[in-house]
Amino acid sequence: MASYHSEAPVLETYQAVVSAYSDFLTVSIHTILYERNIYPQTTFIKARKFNHPVRQSRHPKVCKWIQDAVAAVEVEMLKCTVAQTSLIIHAPPPTSKPLERYIFSTSSFPRIPQGETLTPFAPSPTNNPSNPDNTASSDNDDPNKQPIFKPPPTSDLPEQFRATLSRLSTTLTRLTPLPEDCSFTLAIELRDEVGVEAPLGREGGWVAAEPGLQRERNGRDGGRDEERFDGRSGKGSRKEKDLGGVRTTPVRNLEAGAFAMEVWVEEGRGKFQAGVEDGEEDYD
Repeated sequence: MASYHSEAPVLETYQAVVSAYSDFLTVSIHTILYERNIYPQTTFIKARKFNHPVRQSRHPKVCKWIQDAVAAVEVEMLKCTVAQTSLIIHAPPPTSKPLERYIFSTSSFPRIPQGETLTPFAPSPTNNPSNPDNTASSDNDDPNKQPIFKPPPTSDLPEQFRATLSRLSTTLTRLTPLPEDCSFTLAIELRDEVGVEAPLGREGGWVAAEPGLQRERNGRDGGRDEERFDGRSGKGSRKEKDLGGVRTTPVRNLEAGAFAMEVWVEEGRGKFQAGVEDGEEDYD
């Protein structure tokens, strides 16, 4: 895990927003692996992040995998093409069915032109000393002019991160226990827009997700297909059948300046169909 300081990040650029998201995603992954007993809890150490007690895996290979996976997500996030990121827990072989999905939706993140990730956001009218009446300038009244994203530069994001991690830990302890030897992977779901291309076959380690975890495309050039970070391939199945789950638990909505995210948990049908044999399909 990276630094342990608790100062509020200054969200004045899109790069800063994505960096804050990467920090939170890293901590959340460690928390989920600990609380869901994916690895023995004795392999985790006590730590602090966002001035909040957390658990961190002390296995070098686990830490390296999480670091690389989050870094790969960050690369795609900087392209403004990611609608959400999900940590997926799979049943042990031979079924390897998705049992739980932890969704981190970033569909409300600001859209930034390429090459502008380090450009400061335009100042908000409420924070602009040259505009004491807190009114928008006449330039913004032009209907032909593109709107400018104007978030406040500072936020209470650490406080919201602490509240979300606390709620996430509580939610995890209330879920039905998982079987032993489960595996996990990290996936991204791309925005359903023309021109958004999946990062397959490029550097970063992305492969296509199982068909059951992919959404049907609405356009020829764009789609909300999921791309997984690991290379485990799934068996053929109908698209979307493993999305949504049979039970959804909201965790928290976060909104701090330019940072707007929603977190929830989905429990898949495979978690409640222990008697279904491998290879049997159930689309009901």
